[in-house]
Parts: sequence; C-alpha cells; structure tokens
Amino acid sequence: MKKSIICSIMMMMFALVSANTSTDYLKGFTSGEYRAKTPDVVRPMADGEHYTIISADKKSIVAYDYATGKTAKTIFSLEGKNCPLKTIEGYDFSQNEKTLLIHGDVEPIYRRSFITTYYVVDVERGKIEPLTKNGGEMMARLSPNGRMVAFSKDNNMFIKKLDYGTELQITKDGEKNHIINGTADWVYEEEFATTRYFEWSTDGQLLAYLKFDESDIEEYSFDVFQSPYTKHYTYKYPKAGTNNSTVRLYVYDVANRTTKKIDTGDGDYYLPILTWTSDKDQLALAKLNRNQTELILYNVNARSGVTTPIFTEKGENRYADYQVLDYLHFNSDNSFVCMSERDGYRHLYLFRPNGQVSRQITKGEWDVITCYGYDESTATTYFQAAKERPYERHIYKINSKGIITNLDPRDGIHSADFSTNFKYAISQFNNATTPNIYTVINNNGKEIRVVENNQTLADKMRSMNLPKKEFFSFTTEDGILLYAWIVKPNNFDSRKQYPLVMVQYSGPNSQEVLNRWKPDWEYYLAQEGYIVACVDGRGTGARGTKFRTASYKKLGQVETHDQIAAAHYFGKLNYIDSERIAIWGWSYGGFMALNCLINGNGTFKTGIAVAPVTDWHLYNTAYTERFMTRPQENAKGYDISNLIKQASKLQGNLLIVHGTADDNVHIQNTFLFTEALTQAGIPYSQEVYTNKNHSILGAKTRLHLYTSFNNFLKANL
Repeated sequence: MKKSIICSIMMMMFALVSANTSTDYLKGFTSGEYRAKTPDVVRPMADGEHYTIISADKKSIVAYDYATGKTAKTIFSLEGKNCPLKTIEGYDFSQNEKTLLIHGDVEPIYRRSFITTYYVVDVERGKIEPLTKNGGEMMARLSPNGRMVAFSKDNNMFIKKLDYGTELQITKDGEKNHIINGTADWVYEEEFATTRYFEWSTDGQLLAYLKFDESDIEEYSFDVFQSPYTKHYTYKYPKAGTNNSTVRLYVYDVANRTTKKIDTGDGDYYLPILTWTSDKDQLALAKLNRNQTELILYNVNARSGVTTPIFTEKGENRYADYQVLDYLHFNSDNSFVCMSERDGYRHLYLFRPNGQVSRQITKGEWDVITCYGYDESTATTYFQAAKERPYERHIYKINSKGIITNLDPRDGIHSADFSTNFKYAISQFNNATTPNIYTVINNNGKEIRVVENNQTLADKMRSMNLPKKEFFSFTTEDGILLYAWIVKPNNFDSRKQYPLVMVQYSGPNSQEVLNRWKPDWEYYLAQEGYIVACVDGRGTGARGTKFRTASYKKLGQVETHDQIAAAHYFGKLNYIDSERIAIWGWSYGGFMALNCLINGNGTFKTGIAVAPVTDWHLYNTAYTERFMTRPQENAKGYDISNLIKQASKLQGNLLIVHGTADDNVHIQNTFLFTEALTQAGIPYSQEVYTNKNHSILGAKTRLHLYTSFNNFLKANL
C-alpha cells in the first residue's frame, strides 16, 4: 500500500515536470527563442578580401577582413550626422563602391515589397542626403558608376542624376490597381519572388524596365477590423483561369531621353527574369508561356530591339521551371552558366554566347540546388547540391575535368556566400542537433575562423534533453521509396502503443524531411507523449524531375496517396496505435490534411488544417497553372482536387484555422469549405485570427495557436 502510494506520487510528479517542460518549450518555440543567431547580410567587396555588414547598433556600415575578421574600416556612420535617419536597415553599393544607397524603416506592402525613404551617401566625403524631398520610394537602384539612381514611386519610374540634383520622371501612366512601372504586381512578387523589375545596363546608359497593365485583373477585397469602422482592403489578385497582367519590356536611353518598346510578342505570357549580359547593349529576358510548359531565354539587343533565343527548356508532360534560371551567370565573353533539367535531373551547363551547349558541368542522379558562381580564371564552378542524400545539402566545387570536391562532408545542411574572387566564403552549417555555425573557409573548404557558433543556444538545447529526430527511408506497399523522419518521446517504450501525429507540407518541389536545425512543434508533441513523423511524398524536391513533377495536372492525388500509404506503414509498427493517427499541415499542407481526411477512408482519426487551399480555382494563376494548367484545359484535374465538392466525405475530427487578412490563400477557401461541411451535417472546429495574414504571426498569437492545436489533439486523439 505504502509502495503504491509512493509510486503514484512519483508518477504524478513526473507528469507535472513533463508538462511544465513541454509548456516551457512551447513558449520558447512560439516566441522564437530557439532560432539560431545569424550574422547580418554579408556584402562581398570588389577586392575579394573584404566584406561589409551593418553594425550591431545599425548606426554604421563596416568593412571586415575575410581572413582575420578584423575591422578594415567604417564605410559610413550615422554618428554626428544631422539626418532624420536613425538606423540603417538596408544598403547597396554602386559598382565602384564610391556611392551608397541606404534606408531605414520600411512600410511593408506584400510579402517582400516595401516603401521607404532612401538616402544617398558619398562614401569618400561622408556626405548624406535624401534621395527625394518627400520619400516614399520603392526598390531604388544605383547606376554602376554611382552617378544616378533609378527608383519607383507611385507606380512610376524616376531617375535622379546625382551630379546635378535633378529628378527625371520617365513614366507618367502609373496608377494603383491599373499600371505598374518597374515593380512587380502581386502575383509576380509572390510566385517569382522578385519585386524590382528594372535594371541598369553595365555602362549605366540604358535602363530596362517592365510595365504591368493589371487593368483587366479582377479585384479581391477583405476587411481590416478596427474601431469604430472597419476598413476595406482591395487589390488585384488573378485567380486560376482568369486574366493576368499584360507585361511588356521597355528600355529608356538616358542620353537621348527616349523610350523604346521591345517586341516580346503578342499573347499571354510571363517575363519573370530580367538581367543584363556582359555586353552593355544586350539584355537577357526570360519568357514563360501562360501554362509554363516552355521557358525561353532571349538575348535582347536593347538598341535595335532584335531578340534572339539562346536557351529553351520545354516540359514533356511537366512544367518548365523558371527557377533553373535563378542563378543565371554571364561570363566576360557572354557565355553563360545556368541549370537545366534536360537529362532528368537539375544540373549545371556552360553555354556559348549563341546558346549552344559548351559542356555539361555536373552529372549524376542527384539535383543541383544552387549555383554560387563560375570562376572564369580556373573554369571552376561552385554550387550546392543534394548529392549525398536528398535530405541533405553540401557545398561543392567542380573543375573543368569534372572532378568534384565536397568542401565540408559533415552530415546536414551547408550553404555559402563566396567572395567576388572565390578565394573565401562564409559558410553555414547546421543539422537536426546543431544550431547554425558560420565560418570563413577558403575555396578548398579549410576553416579559417569562426564567425558565429551559436554555442549558448546549443548548450541550452542540450540541457533541455529534447527527443531525437531519426532519419530513414521506407518503401510503400506499391513500391514507392520515400524519405522520412520520426521523433519519439524520451521515455519511449516499444512495448507501448502511442498516438501518431504526421506533419507535412507536400507541395511541389518542397521538402520537409531535411536534416536541418529547426526546433519545431514535433519536440513539444513528443514531450506530450505523441510520436511525430514526417514523410516527403511524390512531388517533393531533390529527387529528380520525374519524382518532382509526379503531381503535374493532378495536385493532391499522388501526394495524398503517399501520405495515406505512409500512415499505413506507421500503423503496422507495434508501438503505434493505428486507431489514433492525426495529420497536420499549413497552406499546401492544410490542403493535404483535408485531402487525407476526405480520401483516407478513416485512416486518420484527426486533422488540423491551417490556411488551406480548398479549391484551386480560388488560388492565383502563376502557381496553380504551373502545376495544373488552366481550368479551361484541365477541368477534370481541378474537379478531383476541389475539396469543397467533396466535403461530405470527410471522416475524422477537424480543426480548421485561418487569418482574416490572408492576402495569399484567402479565407474564402476556409469559409466555403466549412459551409459545405455545415450543409453536409459534419461537425468541425474552426478558429479565425483577426487581421492576421498567411503566417499568423506574433508571439502571443502563435502561443494561442499552438496551444489550441495541442488542446484539440488531446481531446480528439
């Protein structure tokens, strides 16, 4: 009797300690306490020996020596300057590094774009002055010689001539929700990850820019709730199958003050990439057809207007991914390096100026992820790839003979920022148990010095004794090899059966199964007594073109099949209770969580869907049509993936969550889906976050959100 009482007390104490520990972890996770410290954005200087960063107090821009880490000089400081700018939040050099463009606080527009007040700094004199009288500029850009600044304001393009202090307005047709000059519309910014669409030629005599005419795009509105009256926010948002902006290319001649429209052809297409070649008169322009099955890179003579195709990527029953040109690099002779998927994997190629293949730089059954650059002097290419295994990333160099060197073989995720001459790099390494470590290395991978090792965070996390993340692969019943990770409670007992929570995203070319530092919800759940697992199904990245594009024209079908198959695999393990499996996801992952509850035939007892797409007709053109083509051409694919029509088939307990100010996946998706559930008589739980966007940010908001998740799982799993 006495022993029984003691055991009971000990068990209660253990449960209390465990609960307190997991609660503390959740507070730390939602407040960002476990994020690794990162050095400020590094800007390599032209000499290849130094780099610049913004000082910790954001009052100055300082140059450091790569090799020693010592301060070389302060480029510019706000101290002692009679200037309304209190802190430096961003900056850009002219090519000759004699002029700086800096700005302070920003007013966000969408995910990446912002309005701010720019200041021009004469580096040698330390002189600073505002770019314009009233501020409110966007995406300002110095000419290579630092004597002019191009910028956007109120949807128009301007040039400021610094020598004379004169301002020239080069477009006058800009108008909100109609004409945009030089900066992206909503869908270009969101899906092509670019905000500035104007670029100086190498000699600064020409300025190329895109003009977006979004007049024919339908408007979307949502309420911004406040007292005493609610505001109405309206913007242009093209939904699948509807009108896009008409986008055209123009070139402004500074000396002649003339504008030339470049003929890029009639019809409906995207122009996602705009950059200058090494030739001062030649522009490189990427063009995608509306369905994104053909990507063409043109060499554009900006003087004559003649366009010549120099690279083509066509999809054979797949999309042609514009991202193969994300790391396009032109050499001094106008040869160029970029990626292509023409052999079934994403690899690097060297092309002659006319577009003929000079040689394939990388080969093998693995994908290149990033190209860091091509050193012409040694014909060496530096890149990041998933060569060792799909869930890791390493930095490599490859010479002209095809000899590859892995600059750091430690298991995990590696990335790098190289100096201009490729002599040095600031490398970053992390894995599931190691917070980000930043070091300066040479181009053979030798460590020169440590920049930031996040040792304090590493010690803290070690003292918390978090459960371990195990990486593995398995083959589904229908023969599909999938990669996964699993997290088990610290007091795991293989003789017991545990509830399972599956976390996933599953979107095209995404990956959640990565050996990276990302303390997330899974560690909290494991401390609460769940087993947590994550599986990357077909359609995800780093496993070649065929695997990555397996979901083409049928979003949600093969991905759902693979998550259900994974649940069956886990359910057969003797320590997992197959009657208590949940699935969770955000955005595309929310779409997938709903798919699994609808099509899983009872496999999943519970699901949580945050900000889900519920009908691809409701999502934007550029993303949706890349993977589904237009609804007019793929009615069956859209119909099968329409979850609103299938709501009556939902099985299991559902919590669905959305922010009212989500400008990306509109709350319309959730409201239409839950109304369909209501009409079908299916119970559900719903949480709405007032004035929150797609990310539902804020420490208190996130704590409330994840606490709600946990309470829902406890009640329903």
